[in-house]
Amino acid sequence: MAIRKIKVHKEGTGLLLTLFSCLFIINLVLYNTSGRCTLFYYASFASVVVFLLTLNFFRSPSRRFPFDSEGLVIAPADGTVVAVEEVTENEILHRSCIQISIFMSVFDVHANWFPVNGTVTHVSHRKGRFMAAYLPKSSVENERSTVVITTNCGCEILARQIAGAIARRVVTYAKEGESCHVDEHLGFIKFGSRVDVYVPTGSEILVDMDQKVTGNQTPIARLSKPD
Repeated sequence: MAIRKIKVHKEGTGLLLTLFSCLFIINLVLYNTSGRCTLFYYASFASVVVFLLTLNFFRSPSRRFPFDSEGLVIAPADGTVVAVEEVTENEILHRSCIQISIFMSVFDVHANWFPVNGTVTHVSHRKGRFMAAYLPKSSVENERSTVVITTNCGCEILARQIAGAIARRVVTYAKEGESCHVDEHLGFIKFGSRVDVYVPTGSEILVDMDQKVTGNQTPIARLSKPD
């Protein structure tokens, strides 16, 4: 059986080293002051659990989309589909689109991938609130970063990284004018969050509400050919 290699995302290395050092010092002090008492064993167990949960959050699996992605929109994140609806995107595109929203729990991979191949034509960040990311209002009221990609066929796809109630930092790697590919990381969101994707209204939606999707692996829409 092949073993998948999973590495730690670069956004987590500093935090993990700091966390490990703090937990090690706490347990060392407890051991030196109390010995192998019940408190020491409880603290050691809790330290291991906290570190492993944090390590799990910052995992960065190596993935490549296995098929030809042209004409497809691929899930930019792991999580659950919490919205599939036609909306008017008034912040950047100013037109009707189909919004597909993916909510990431603290147990999901939080690396984000580009949903399509193309050229990055817009990158912006807007400060906001930190309400629960699964709520509809989080798309327009929460802290967020927005990336617009123009595909090779001329379609504009908008991806929006949204911070959640726990998340306090959205990291975006996309740069205006650069080409991008679905196998590349768009960014990273730290702790419980959401990614919205806006596709043209004529697109065929390939996912349903409450469906679990995998970033860089699950097609979520098929773009209609331009006239």
